[in-house]
Amino acid sequence: MFVTCAYAGAPNQAHRERLRAVVEDVVRPIMDEHDIPGVAVAVTVGGSPYFFNFGVASRDDGRGVSERTIFEIGSISKTFTATLASYAQEVGALSLSDPASDYLPGLRGSRFDGISLLELGTYTAGGLPLQFPDNVTAQGMTSYYRNWRPDFAPATHRRYSNPSIGLFGFLAAERLGKPFDELMEAKLFPMLGLPDTYIRVPTARMKDYAFGYSKEGKPIRVGPGVLDSEAYGVKTSSADLLRFVELNMTSAGLDEALRRAIKATHTGYYRVGAMTQGLGWELYDDPDDLKQVLAGNSAEIAYKPNKVEWFSPARHPREAGLINKTGSTNGFGAYAAFIPAKKIGVVILANRNYPIPARVTAAHRILIGAGALPF
Repeated sequence: MFVTCAYAGAPNQAHRERLRAVVEDVVRPIMDEHDIPGVAVAVTVGGSPYFFNFGVASRDDGRGVSERTIFEIGSISKTFTATLASYAQEVGALSLSDPASDYLPGLRGSRFDGISLLELGTYTAGGLPLQFPDNVTAQGMTSYYRNWRPDFAPATHRRYSNPSIGLFGFLAAERLGKPFDELMEAKLFPMLGLPDTYIRVPTARMKDYAFGYSKEGKPIRVGPGVLDSEAYGVKTSSADLLRFVELNMTSAGLDEALRRAIKATHTGYYRVGAMTQGLGWELYDDPDDLKQVLAGNSAEIAYKPNKVEWFSPARHPREAGLINKTGSTNGFGAYAAFIPAKKIGVVILANRNYPIPARVTAAHRILIGAGALPF
């Protein structure tokens, strides 16, 4: 197995080696148990990044994983979509309290007259499904929404949904006047300083794009889908995703509107069990309580409707103890988490979709280990 490590700015070699040992002790058993070809782990401690790479990006040619290997991150993409929409609000292009139908003429006169952008972005529109039905096409998307009938009144239940946050991102792009993919690749990613992050991986970077592996062990990459870019379409490296995590903890030096937009995505809108819903991100009060984080990332929360308890007023971003998001495609599994008060964060990218509890537990062990080291 290929294993590489890289460090930047750390003052103490002994502490670095202890962190490496923590990461290896966590990652190797997971790779063995779930037959994962390659894993990229990135950790930030007080602004210093550390990279730990295991295995291969492709079993066919044996390319080793590095911190610039490009992985599919699935629903972690939603945190970028949320950042774009939050930015649109900060520059006056939209208001999250406005009805969704204000921004798409084809929705006027439908149930979306009474559904806000915020409800779309927080999965509380009334029960939009996890995925679009198989017969829905990009051309028929507006018709699907017009004919959709909610199961619940808006703002009463959370049902995690790609069509919900997908429409949220689509409408934000409409208000900013350009296609979503273009806004992400030509505006947001460069503003964030992310050279390895794409919706559409260019030909020149395909050699760095890992292959995911299906349950049967066959190489696979994500295919096209309705509003796929907005919901699960980002491809990035552990170095770039760690930078995004760092910017979510300290966004000094960014454009002021973007800095405010990132902070606003940590606003807590409502609670489901121990999990507080932000915009894209999911928040927890106690960063040391692994059981809470596992419960918030459970199938019960992800796949079933849950009644919500809205905060009035919304919770300030500084109240979040731990912030996280998981993401998957058929061939990849990803997780990002950070503890703002301690300035520590972790990214784990793998080219196999392995169980979410294993990701959450692994990341928590790494965060606890990193937080215990006196860097």
